[in-house]
Amino acid sequence: MRTASEPVTIRLLDREYTVGCTPDERDSLVAAARLLDAKMREIRGSNRMVALDRVAVLAALNFAHEVQQLKHDSEGRDRELSRTLADLNRRLDGLLEPAAR
Repeated sequence: MRTASEPVTIRLLDREYTVGCTPDERDSLVAAARLLDAKMREIRGSNRMVALDRVAVLAALNFAHEVQQLKHDSEGRDRELSRTLADLNRRLDGLLEPAAR
């Protein structure tokens, strides 16, 4: 059974937005909104004349770049782990072969 969506109010650059989410997603959504608000404030800096849509796009681009970097780093770790496991399996096979004879 799917949980019903409930309205949650978040603030981004002193503007309120109401979005729907399930109760179990609420804390994560609020945390994400705080993170986005902080990034938008960082990008806007002291220039309050910068258009909100520009600040939002730049914040989204920053987060998308960070996600891409994390994916790339994770894939590199996965490849390294696979190589290490394959190497360990070869070593184990080498150790077990004489015992099987």
